[in-house]
Amino acid sequence: MPAYKGRKCFFTENNITYIDYKNIRLLKKFLTKYNKIVPKYYTGTTLKRQKQLSAAIKNARTMALIPFTK
Repeated sequence: MPAYKGRKCFFTENNITYIDYKNIRLLKKFLTKYNKIVPKYYTGTTLKRQKQLSAAIKNARTMALIPFTK
């Protein structure tokens, strides 16, 4: 498994305080090609932002903005 220790949180670097479920372009950066949520040790996001991100992705899936699977 590769080491990702140098990664910084994308949301804190770009001063994003609220992760909106309608921002599909942003949410797709944190999905795999099979539309699974990428874990925080790969993306480098903090725990607080990862929970907000997963909730936003789940809301977008429920609203049919993002498919559940490919």
